[in-house]
Amino acid sequence: MGSWASSENARLTMRANRARDTKPELAVRRLLHARGRRYRVSYRPLPQDRRRSVDLAFARKKIAVLIDGCYWHGCPEHFIMPKSNVDYWSAKIARNRERDAETTLLLQEAGWTVLRFWEHEDPEHIAAAVERALDGPAG
Repeated sequence: MGSWASSENARLTMRANRARDTKPELAVRRLLHARGRRYRVSYRPLPQDRRRSVDLAFARKKIAVLIDGCYWHGCPEHFIMPKSNVDYWSAKIARNRERDAETTLLLQEAGWTVLRFWEHEDPEHIAAAVERALDGPAG
């Protein structure tokens, strides 16, 4: 059976990508932790759907934080479609976007506040937004 990848190097690169503990996520976690905020990492907030997880969760306040990678989630500012295997990648990114929207909707329906950010956003800005949500009337 052939691989979905256009080359062995492409396959190895894709397998090496992290699902958690990415640099942007770690930067935000460090800031929040230094400010005394405690959270769950790679948390699965929907008991009926054990495959969906959020990057950070403040479970008591039902606040979910997701930091989406520009490539994997199709950032309108930074995503560039690969030149090879275009059919595969366009479908893959479209599915990721659909799943992101569905995840947000499912979490909101379950009473969660969903905060989504792009990996290119300033970690200080993200941490501040999370703190506002934690301290605000909904938090």
